[in-house]
Amino acid sequence: MEVPNYTPDQVNNLPDEPGVYRFYNKNRTLIYVGKAKSLKKRVSSYFVKNTGVNRKTLRMVSEIRSLEVTLVNSEFDALLLENNLIKEHQPKYNILLKDDKTYPYICISNERFPRIYATRTVIPSEGTYFGPYASVKAMNNVLDLIRNIYTIRTCKYNLSEENIQKEKYKVCLEFHIGNCQGPCEGLQKEEDYDQDILQCRDILKGHLTIVKNAFKEEMLKASEKLAFERAQRFKEKLDLLEKFQTKSTVVNQKISDVDVFTIVSDEKYAFVNYLKVKDGTIIMTKTVEIKKKLEEENEDILSLVVLELRDRYRSQSKEIITNLPIELGYDDHENVVPKIGDKKKLIELSIKNALFYKKEKYLAMSPGETREDRILKTLQHDLQLKTVPRHIECFDNSNLQGSNPVASMVCFKNGKPSKKEYRHYHIKTVIGPNDFASMEEIVTRRYRRLKDEAAPLPDLVVIDGGKGQLSAAVTALKNLEVYGEIPVVGIAKRLEEIYFPEDPYPLHIDKKSESLALLQRVRDEAHRFAITFHRKTRSKKSFKTELEEIEGVGKTTADKLLKHFKSVKKVREANVEELSAIVGSDKAGRIRSYFSKSV
Repeated sequence: MEVPNYTPDQVNNLPDEPGVYRFYNKNRTLIYVGKAKSLKKRVSSYFVKNTGVNRKTLRMVSEIRSLEVTLVNSEFDALLLENNLIKEHQPKYNILLKDDKTYPYICISNERFPRIYATRTVIPSEGTYFGPYASVKAMNNVLDLIRNIYTIRTCKYNLSEENIQKEKYKVCLEFHIGNCQGPCEGLQKEEDYDQDILQCRDILKGHLTIVKNAFKEEMLKASEKLAFERAQRFKEKLDLLEKFQTKSTVVNQKISDVDVFTIVSDEKYAFVNYLKVKDGTIIMTKTVEIKKKLEEENEDILSLVVLELRDRYRSQSKEIITNLPIELGYDDHENVVPKIGDKKKLIELSIKNALFYKKEKYLAMSPGETREDRILKTLQHDLQLKTVPRHIECFDNSNLQGSNPVASMVCFKNGKPSKKEYRHYHIKTVIGPNDFASMEEIVTRRYRRLKDEAAPLPDLVVIDGGKGQLSAAVTALKNLEVYGEIPVVGIAKRLEEIYFPEDPYPLHIDKKSESLALLQRVRDEAHRFAITFHRKTRSKKSFKTELEEIEGVGKTTADKLLKHFKSVKKVREANVEELSAIVGSDKAGRIRSYFSKSV
């Protein structure tokens, strides 16, 4: 039952029943959605003066011009409706769980001889989906485990019984290297394949104990029949499962299937950590950050986040462990706030993760500091530089088997491209494909010019390449007597290793680090700029006409002739008088002489 268009003066007329209330401003825009055990008591509390509510709440109340309520049967129904309305309308005063990522899933396809693959698109009719996975690495670890234990096909063939009987397909490389048993040629029985798929489902559900017990049973059966090779294969599979399980955080095996949620907060933000536990193993962890809009209670925030994350990750766990009691209203679920024992240790671990996330959040939010400032300071720390590298220059070479060698220099200031200071270079002193000599030439030319013009030197020089290119750049700087004034590093593409002069061991920056991302961006921009220039240079030279092969005839003269005669063939057929009228008698004679010899 819905009762629309109440005004703030009519709140005492609201029913004393559970439900959801919605506040609207003067433009009939929804600004807040809330739930309540008693609509009358909760809504009227907003309009009681001198209640000591914070300024944000007072500001919201000052905007309210009308309200609507929806009666529900229970507090849990109110929580569900509140959650759905917030996600649909995103009112300005409600907290929002924003997450623009599309998380990956693992799919077991609905087809004969099913495939198992990763995807970010869920189409229920195409298969059974497991996930989503908060970590791509965690998902890939599970896929690798399955592929190491089972021989599941990767091809997309339609393996109908009719197609296999017609011998429509042939086994591929996967069969020959032992990763597939060749169902496409009928070399594997469908029931054996389906049995493997059933075990894969158990692994994806986190039921490793079921699969381990099945392997132990098969291993014992094979041993009793003296089939030792078969027994060894099952032992190896069992070892892989054991190894996979030990890589995860193991807790008490008796804690079989639970969700753990904890919240820590301050005046502005709340941080909720989620641990998923199955068969005594933590199989997933996720921390979300919520920016508070009003003076929300931790219990209310936690209830909303628990509902959202369980829905997002499709959790069916019957037991929900939290650090604060929450009212979810599930009939067949239990909320536990443990005080001692292994479950209490899980709560402590979850809180530790939430606090770590909070610490990292505030470390990254120094007052008045921009994102670029933070990244540059991180880069300074990672490379142990004396100053913040606000002015970065990066060099790259480009040639095709030594033809048309060129190079580029790109400049970044305050973490952003400064394109007006980009430079192109034609390699002048090097013959053939010699990247090291080319690098020495362009670094020399660049910083000799800066020295001559008394221009400021950069805070950091990045060389696209490994030890060889870096050594060439160092030689150039030493010859210019500026080595030591400019920090210089090389970045190798293959493993993203950072090399320092005269240091044989590279630096490995965290692959997820913002500072490494900046170096990669600078390096990629230099590479793009060099490649683009190289293509233009090759393109210009590839359009060189036969006329330019004639001594004394350059591009300008050739263009004049082609503009008038329209083609090289007509230039060849023209007489001296016709040519002289366009380019003069001297060049006309040279052109006629050249074509006369080529006849």
